[in-house]
This record gives sequence, structure tokens and C-alpha cells, in this order.
Amino acid sequence: MSSWRSLLLRIGDNCPDYGTSSDFKEHIETCFGVIRRELEHSSNEILSFLLQCAEQLPHKIPLYGTLVGLLNLENEDFVKQMVEATQANFQDALDFGNCDMIRILMRFLTVMMCSKVLQPSSLVVVFETLLSSAATTLDEEKGNPSWQARGDFYVSCILSCLPWGGSELVEQVPEEIESVMVGIEAYLSIRRHNSDTGLSFFEDDDESGRGVVEKDFLEDLWGRIQVLSSNGWKVDSVPRPHLSFEAQLVAGKSHEFGPINTPEQPEPLSEVSGVLYGKQKHDAELKYPQRIRRLNIFPASKIEDMQPIDRFIVEEYLLDVLLFLNGCRKECASFMVGLPVPFRYDYLMAETIFSQLLLLPLPPFKPIYYTLVIMDLCKALPGAFPGVVAGAVRALFEKIADLDTECQTRLILWFSHHLSNFQFIWPWEEWAFVLDLPKWAPQRVFVQEVLEREVRLSYWDKVKQSIENASALEELLPPKGSPNFIYSIEDGREKTEQHALSAELNNKVKARQTAREIISWVEESVFPNHGWDIALKVVVHTLLDIGSKSFTHLITVLERYGQVFARICPDHDKQVMLIAEVSSYWKNNAQMTAIAIDRMMGYRLISNLAIVRWVFSPANIEQFHTSDRPWEVLRNAISKTYNRISDLRNEISSLKKSAVSAEEAATKAKTELDAAESKLSLVDGEPVLGDNPARLKRLKANAEKAKEEEVSVHESLEAKEALLARALDENEALFLSLYKNFSNVLMERLPDPSRARTLRELKSIQADEMTVDLDESSVMEVDNESGRPNKSLSNGGKESSIYNVGEKEQWCLSTLGYVKAFARQYASEIWAHIEKLDADVFTENVHPLFKKAVYSGLSRPINDVSSG
Repeated sequence: MSSWRSLLLRIGDNCPDYGTSSDFKEHIETCFGVIRRELEHSSNEILSFLLQCAEQLPHKIPLYGTLVGLLNLENEDFVKQMVEATQANFQDALDFGNCDMIRILMRFLTVMMCSKVLQPSSLVVVFETLLSSAATTLDEEKGNPSWQARGDFYVSCILSCLPWGGSELVEQVPEEIESVMVGIEAYLSIRRHNSDTGLSFFEDDDESGRGVVEKDFLEDLWGRIQVLSSNGWKVDSVPRPHLSFEAQLVAGKSHEFGPINTPEQPEPLSEVSGVLYGKQKHDAELKYPQRIRRLNIFPASKIEDMQPIDRFIVEEYLLDVLLFLNGCRKECASFMVGLPVPFRYDYLMAETIFSQLLLLPLPPFKPIYYTLVIMDLCKALPGAFPGVVAGAVRALFEKIADLDTECQTRLILWFSHHLSNFQFIWPWEEWAFVLDLPKWAPQRVFVQEVLEREVRLSYWDKVKQSIENASALEELLPPKGSPNFIYSIEDGREKTEQHALSAELNNKVKARQTAREIISWVEESVFPNHGWDIALKVVVHTLLDIGSKSFTHLITVLERYGQVFARICPDHDKQVMLIAEVSSYWKNNAQMTAIAIDRMMGYRLISNLAIVRWVFSPANIEQFHTSDRPWEVLRNAISKTYNRISDLRNEISSLKKSAVSAEEAATKAKTELDAAESKLSLVDGEPVLGDNPARLKRLKANAEKAKEEEVSVHESLEAKEALLARALDENEALFLSLYKNFSNVLMERLPDPSRARTLRELKSIQADEMTVDLDESSVMEVDNESGRPNKSLSNGGKESSIYNVGEKEQWCLSTLGYVKAFARQYASEIWAHIEKLDADVFTENVHPLFKKAVYSGLSRPINDVSSG
């Protein structure tokens, strides 16, 4: 890398490029000296790279802004081009709804204003343009209130600039910035409060009626800016290197910023509520998502003491680093621990990362990314961060009963993976008390599922060894994952006719007989003599046993003999029984159960509807609150269905572009051919209509080939669109089946709505029914199920109450949690079929808690719950 590039990239870092100095002023002077010399030869490259650095290392924007200010003193034309390039990028970001680029470029503009590069009035015009668009969006006649998310985003961008330049704006254009602040206050007074109940980390956050309405993100940010304003705009966490060069910068020419245009307002709605409003609100929130939802893990006494605005700024820094360095985990961790702030922020850093890992409906990146970042931070700060992470885990474990269902699953997957990178070391004795809780208690289930996932990442004996300090927890380990092959003769079982059939099938496979030959054998020899049920058991157990040695063996068996399963189980009823046999064979291994069923669906041997029916079979229903096993299979099935649709949409989008190109190529070839055919040329001195015959022949061939390609692309497009239409119909059937099943099983178990209108009331049903004698509560009672004393001990030996939510109530709570999780994760697909679901499932007859869970997941206006 050339030296000027390296200096730009590493400015502000402790690195060899800047020697031993860590002073921002010296870094800027050094970098400026080199850049000034290089401008004459590489101005275009420097402009592009400098802007790229500002956009992708936004926590260094004050340094880049000051550098641009100094360059402005030397080369006004270069800086004018820089401002114009920034304006062009900003307009593109607005046009395409690139939220991160809009936010970051506004910060860059603010800092350039501080360095006298940009006129303060130009920045205010940008603020006013965005504020005007936001206000118009809320106007029912001129705008579309369902798109409030866009207006909120624009206003949050304005407010988030102020820590970087509020002081200068108030000093230089006090009346104009005051007018903007009044406009923001007016906007806040007419917008709808964003409750976000379906996106809360904790279920209790959803309950209303507590008398306190928490501020939403924009209201909270406005409050922080108000405190900052009253403190004279003093911010510890924003470097202000331009002040060191103020005497020089004041001589620079301030440039105008060209006009910007916000996107057209969405079409006004005919009505402000209802299905159309909900769909558009969902679309708006997808395009302009809230960047962070604060997860308050630690008590206030542990969180670093900082001003309200400093917390916001450090969160911005951390989120920016996570965003732009997602492909370089080591660099990411390095930048995260070296932010330009004068105070410690370990606890805040942990809360911010966990808030992203658990962010609903989806984290910005795959969870594995956050696992790696946390791991690297533990290695970068070995004396501090591991303890902070352990504290976060303990705090979340204490609240696990109230943690959102999807968040619980993510936490289990993250924690098991995290421990696998640190030799599975954890003080399990702190959590040994979970054995004294009922089998459905969330803390007990959490420990059980973490151990099960650890076994997947290692092996059973290794995980058993890791819990030797709490050896009683071995009870929660999954069974050793050996297959349950019912035709095994190794354990001295008596051989039956079915054993002989299994052995015969095994020999046929070893002899490499084809699927067709095996189908003939089953239909001619097994069906007539033993019946369909026996045939199914023999085929499933024998073929799965042949494929049980590894994942590759399983795939080979399914590819070679998948048609045998398809022939035996052609309809949903039989596919449900096929899945049951797969589950029976792998009953000791939840991972292989999920993999086998997923692969079978991938090869279209079983349908997603059959999987839904199997998940809601009585044996699985009884596990809904104590095991992730059925839910993992259901998640995989819905995910695979969704991915098929997503792939088809992507293919269709690509084919549409190809079709346009093919049409243009065909038109061009036809035009060239027509021109050649109509051209007069001389042959033997005589004028002849038509170009050179050889050229004509080539052009005709090109035109025919281009036309064939055009026809071929259109045919492919039509075929894919037909497949998509069928897939969408299947998707509608899937969600109808899923939510009908959810509704039916919940109606059987939920108490009467008069007794449980909220989740809190549902939790308290058993507690209200129990009469607890406080004098006897310290006496140890024997738990009938486990045969062990029922100690009311919690983490650290402190007394805590026994988990007093009844099994039936916990079953309802867990199932409602999954209802909401599926609605939230697949909201876009569900909204597409909402009219059908409203008519067939979400009727007045369903339980209000079920409907509330679905609506909460969809972020559907809560008043629609009562209206049916």
C-alpha cells in the first residue's frame, strides 16, 4: 500500500506509520504533509480514497474532516470536488434508501462545517429538507403516515449530527438551528409513539398497564440531545481536532452544498388503519429499520458512568465498526477496543454486542460473526472482557424466563459455541440448582439445551468431563447419540421375519441394486405378505442404518434410494408416518433427526405440510415446553420453504435483466440486418439491393441467434414465474396449516380469556391457586419426579423462590412465544397472505392471547386484536 493510503487509513491509530505518537494533532499534520505533496500527481485517487475512509471508518470522521479543512487552505478546487462528490453520494444514498450512508455522510458534512469547509447555512438547509419530508410523511393528505419509519429515520439523522457540530451551529447560525429544533419538537408532537412490543427482548416489556410508557428510540435520542444542549454542547466522546487548527482553518473558503431531493412521498392511504396500513408500515420498517434496541443487561451500578449522549455516541462507534469491518474480525476487535473516548466502556460494549446478537426480528449479520467478535475481544482484553461476558451470561440467565423465545434460542446457540472455543470451561456448579426445578422451568431447559448443543460441537464424554464440578448435571445431558436400529441383532434380540427382511434389503443395497429394483421387491414381496406398516419400518430403519455412519453416507442413501421413500409414502398421511419412523430411528440424536428430515424435504421426499402435521402430533406437543427438538425441525422446514421462494425471486430478477439485455441485443441485430439488406451495393458495376452476401449471411445468423436467446430467456422466465406462483400457493397453505394447528392446540390448553388476558396473568395462575405456608417453605421436600430434595437455592447459594409457573401455563407461554417468533421472522410472507389468514384462522373465535401473539409478531396495530 502506498504511504499516503496507509497514512489515511491508519490516522488516529497506534501504529508504525505514525511512529510512537498517539496525538491526533501530530497525526493530522503528518498525514496532511504527505497528502499535500501527492495531490499534484494523484488528486483523483486521493479524493476517492479519502471519501471512502470517511464513509467506512466513521469513528475517525473528525480527523478526516480536519484534514479536508487543511487541504482547503492549499487547494480549494480539490476540496470543492470533495464536497461535490459527497453531495452526489448523499443524493444516491437518499434515492436508494441506504440508511447507513445517509447517516454517516450527514456526520461528515457536519464535521466539514466545523472545519470551515462547508457553510453552516448549507448544512441547515440539508436538515430542513429532511425535516420537511418527515413532516409531510405524517400528513394524511399529502403523505402516508404508515411510512413514519422514514420520517423518524430522517429526524434521528439530524439529531445524531448535533454531538459532532451542535456547538458550532449554535454559535454561527443560532436562529436557523433553533428553528430546526422547534421543527423537530413539532414533529415529535404529532408522530405516533413507537411501542415495538413485538420486538422487545423481554416478554414482560410487552405488557401494558404498568402506568409507565417507556420512551421509544427517537424520543430517547431527543431527550439526550436536550441534556447535551443544556450542558453547553460539551461531549467527552467526540474528538474535536479542528480546534487545534482553528486559527488556520478560519482563513479557508467555505463551500456551498448543492441542493438535495428526498424521495417522492408514498401514495396516500384511503384509510389510516387496517390491513393496507399494516402492510405498508411493515415495508417502511424493513427499509428504514431501527438500528439498535438497547438491551439493559447490567445493573446501573456496573455500567460505566457517562453522560447520556456519550452512551449514544459510543454505541454509534461500536455499531459502525461492526458494520464496516464485518469481513475483518481481528481489525474489528482492534478498533472496538481502541475507540477515541477518554473512558472505559467494557460493559457498554458487551451490552451493545449482545443487543445486536439478539436483535429482533433478525441481527444485522449472521450470529456466528458476533460469536467471533466476542471471542476476539476476550483475547484482546483478557483481564477484563471475559469477566464482563460471564457477567452478561449470568444476568441473562437470571431473566431467562422472561427473555423472548427467539432470543433464548440465539443465546443457547451462541453460548454453547462460545464455550466450545474456551475448552467448555464454565462454573456449572453455580447452576446445579436447576435440577431442583421442574423439568419445564426455563432455566433448567436452558442448561439442558446448552449441553445438547455442546455435544454437537464436541462429543459426549468431553462435555460430561466439563461438568465434573457439578456431576449431577449429567442428568441433563442428551443420550449418547447412537441410532435406535430396531433390527439390530448385536444385543442378542430374537430374530423375526422383519429382521430377515431388513437383512435382505441390506444385501440388495450392498449388491448395488437400483431404486427401481428395490421398489419392485417391496411391492411384490413385502407389501402383500407383511403390509404397508412393516414395509415402511423395514425400509426406513434399514436404509437409515446404512446411511448412519456420516452425513455423506446419509446423502448417498437418499440420492440413490430416495425414490423408494417417495413410492412408499406418496401422500401427506404416509409422509407423517415416514417422519415418525425417522424420528424413532434417531430418537437419541436430535441433530441427526433434524438433518435427516431436512434433507428429505430438500429431495422433496416429504412436504412441509407433512412436517407441520408431525410437529403437532401428540408426542411432540408434549415436548413444546421442555425441548427444542420439534421446534428445530419446524424452523428448518419453514426456513427451507422461505429460501426456495427467495431463490426463485432472485432468479426471476436476474432473468428479467437478462430478458431486457436479450431484447436489446435482438433488436440491435435485427436493425443491423435490416440496414444491410436495404443497402445498395455495386456488384460487377451494377447496383444491387443488399450488402456483401458473406456479411449478410453473418448478420442473419447473428439475428437468428439473438432471437433464439431472447425466446429462450422469456421461456425460462415464464417457467420460473410459474414455479414462484406455485411456491407462493404452497407457502399460503403452509402458514394456514401452521397457524390453524397453533390455534387448535392453544385453545385446548389456554385458560378462559377472563382468567388470562395477559402473559403476566397467565404466569400467575398457579401462584394464585397455591397456598404457600411460609413457615414450611424452608423445609426440604422431595421432588416426586427426580427423587431429590427440592432446595430453593439459586446462583451463589442465595435463596430464591421455586419456579412457580405450572406446567400447563409454561407450555402455553412457550408455545405462544413460538407463535410470535414465527410471525415476526416471516412477517413479509405472512402479510402477503393476511386476508386469507384473517378469514380462516384469526377470527373472533380464537383465543385473544393467541391472536395477540401473532399481531405482536407482525407489529400489527394492537386495536386490530379486538376488532377481529
